Amino acid sequence: MVDGIYTLANDVVYDQLVALLNSIEANAGQAYPVCVVAYNQQLDRVRAEVDRRPNVTLLEDADLFQTWEDFSYEVWKTHPTALDTWKAQGVTTRFYRVGENHRYVAFDQAAPFDRFIYIDADALVMGPLQPVFEALDDHDVAIYDFQFKDIDHIFNAQSPRLTQLFSKERLGRHIFCSGFFGARRDVLPPERRQWLLQELAKGDAEVLYLGAPNQSVLNYMVHKSQLRVENLVHRLPPDRVTGNSVTSKHFQAKDHLLYDKGAQLTFLHFIGVSSRFFRRLCAGENLDLPYRDIFLHYRYLHEPAARPVYRGKPEPCERPPSPWQRLRKKVGLT
Repeated sequence: MVDGIYTLANDVVYDQLVALLNSIEANAGQAYPVCVVAYNQQLDRVRAEVDRRPNVTLLEDADLFQTWEDFSYEVWKTHPTALDTWKAQGVTTRFYRVGENHRYVAFDQAAPFDRFIYIDADALVMGPLQPVFEALDDHDVAIYDFQFKDIDHIFNAQSPRLTQLFSKERLGRHIFCSGFFGARRDVLPPERRQWLLQELAKGDAEVLYLGAPNQSVLNYMVHKSQLRVENLVHRLPPDRVTGNSVTSKHFQAKDHLLYDKGAQLTFLHFIGVSSRFFRRLCAGENLDLPYRDIFLHYRYLHEPAARPVYRGKPEPCERPPSPWQRLRKKVGLT
């Protein structure tokens, strides 16, 4: 049985990808093979980086991607408003964020790993990943987050069908962020996907959340299929459970790792921080990103001389609006 790690990337997130790969190498606990799934064809820097790393491969199989893009398109065709809504918003592809669906190839029989952990490129591994794989010994999916506290970013919480579809336990314990999860490759075979499409067409599609389509569909597939899900938040001893979001300001840094009230994080997710800020930071702009020294350590782990030198006080990533801008917004001119 082959265990491995997937991420999804293109040149837009190059700096984050390098930091993630370095953090896996430094902190994952063993030399897991890593497969970078192509978000699109903007891959010149990614290809060069992968070529330098013997334990990393790049997956850019257009036929394999097409299978999952077609499946995702069929999913959204069952939704009463999604395609029209996205078209009205200016989305020119078949559906919103097509490239994000390439991560589904991890479930394909042609994929390289029997069991896997998927990690978004805007994350850093902070500790051993073995506990996640151990959870897959007796479960189909392993997660580690508190997303169940914010169901509005997973499903349409206004749909009365939601509580008819999923138990209180699933909604209250096992809803998860698609930026970090482990699973078995064989849990979503073609016949199950076809059944899911039929169920969506019968009305289930109304529970999907249009703002994060990949995340919503993934949760629907897992929970509608009644897959066995283990959330490490509930599996680990309470004194070992940590947060993982960059929005938490209380993590303590020591030896380039982060701790939550003394417990070492497994990963840090820079959720909500735009990739353009990482590009600007690595280009030399003195920006005040949260946990930026941790990020910079791993980004330049193998090339410390290339790490930018900043002077003066860091600037906020987003400048606050001027009084004139605030006034224009208040009176409806912007």
